[in-house]
Amino acid sequence: MAKDLKDQSDSNETVTCDSEDDSLKDFWIPDYVLLLGSEVKKPSHVPASPVIVFVNSKSGGQLGGELLVSYQKLLNKNQVFDLNENAPDKVLQQLYYNIEKLKHDEDSLAPVIQKKLRIIVAGGDGTAGWILGVISDLHLTQPPPVATVPLGTGNNLPFAFGWGKKNPDTDLESVKLFLKQVKEAKEMKVDSWHVLMRMKVPGDEGACDPIPPLDLPHSLHAVHRAVDEEGYRTFRGGFWNYFSMGMDAQVSYGFHTERKLHPEKFKNQVANQSAYAKLTCSQGWFWASLSHPSSWNIAQLANVSIMKKTGHWETLPIPPTIRSIICLNLPSFSGGLNPWGIPSKRRHNKGLTPPYVDDGFLEVVGFRNAWHGAVLYAPSGHGTRLAQARRIRFEFHKGATDHTFMRMDGEPWKQPLPKEKDTVMVEISCSGQVSMLATGTYPSKSVYDPTTPRTPKDNDSNSDDEDDVEDISEERRKFGAASSFRLPDNFDMSQLS
Repeated sequence: MAKDLKDQSDSNETVTCDSEDDSLKDFWIPDYVLLLGSEVKKPSHVPASPVIVFVNSKSGGQLGGELLVSYQKLLNKNQVFDLNENAPDKVLQQLYYNIEKLKHDEDSLAPVIQKKLRIIVAGGDGTAGWILGVISDLHLTQPPPVATVPLGTGNNLPFAFGWGKKNPDTDLESVKLFLKQVKEAKEMKVDSWHVLMRMKVPGDEGACDPIPPLDLPHSLHAVHRAVDEEGYRTFRGGFWNYFSMGMDAQVSYGFHTERKLHPEKFKNQVANQSAYAKLTCSQGWFWASLSHPSSWNIAQLANVSIMKKTGHWETLPIPPTIRSIICLNLPSFSGGLNPWGIPSKRRHNKGLTPPYVDDGFLEVVGFRNAWHGAVLYAPSGHGTRLAQARRIRFEFHKGATDHTFMRMDGEPWKQPLPKEKDTVMVEISCSGQVSMLATGTYPSKSVYDPTTPRTPKDNDSNSDDEDDVEDISEERRKFGAASSFRLPDNFDMSQLS
């Protein structure tokens, strides 16, 4: 799927910034940095905010393709990549290799590009998560911060950092304005979350039904495809916004399935949101207690444990009416809503705090039905606050149903559950941080921001206490090799939000 970067230029000539608009020179990267072996022709202007642009040309209907063309007109076409033709891990590996080689040759511009580089990702939450996963896995020197252009249905990631949730205009002036915002944007650290799932492989007695490879989100993949002595297979992946389970994931799964079958019906954001609303109604999410059996309640499906203080697990009681559970990192869900809300400072709320994106805690929220979710539109509305935790574990045993639905950052799947004495285990833990770019007024808050002081949590320990740090295996420290985030060659990018 990836093209060699040497083939990106139509000629052997070095592309330079000849635009009459001097402001674009701040974003320009010359060919000799991008393409190995190109003629060294340094620009007269040192870029203040050099960018690499990744566009999912199949996102947002025709908008993705239009946006790709606009960026290619304004910038060096060799710094703008269509994700349908270029694997981001290959692009970044080549770029950083070139930079290190130039630095070794004492080139003066290469270290500036490396220090000031910013990434622009145009696509849905799934596309943005894919790029973040690649950056995490590559362990780059000075990993670049990421700005997101909303081209999906929910656009929770862009909204959380001030980039909006409506699909953008694609004309040249609008793109110039976005580039200016990227240049002026604030860099924020954001927690990355690792998901480990362990389940019996198909074929053994009592094992779960098989999961076709493309039914899993691209960010959840088998670990070496190996099976342990007990016949279990391990999958792992990561997310930056949320992991959810239950009826909300079921609606999302229905939407994605319908879009695969009838892509012609999902040409723009309005049509997508309308289809989503219809599915919410048709699947009974508004009157869950009447239309769905109690065996679908979260408390009936799984035993949930949480870790508030490192090394100490405790059982999390789940109210019997909860049909959907969300583990939330960013204050943006289902198109920009904040399920956690703002806990009252006067009532202390058992030590619960406002949600921070860099404090190493997830907010765990429950919903009874869609009407319960509708309270988010009220000024002080929120779901059922269950806990704030460093780690979360779900254990599924044989029950009255053989499957449930899960999703990570907008990518849903149908998860088979045990038939006999086996167990499906899903564990979520913090795994480092990524850098995002934020602009304007944005809902994401940093625990280190003096304008949003932290309220102490119950029994919250000092995370710097080395004696209290639990040993975490290498398997849990990283998402996997960067190649694991490369989509299959026959994957339809239009299915990646």
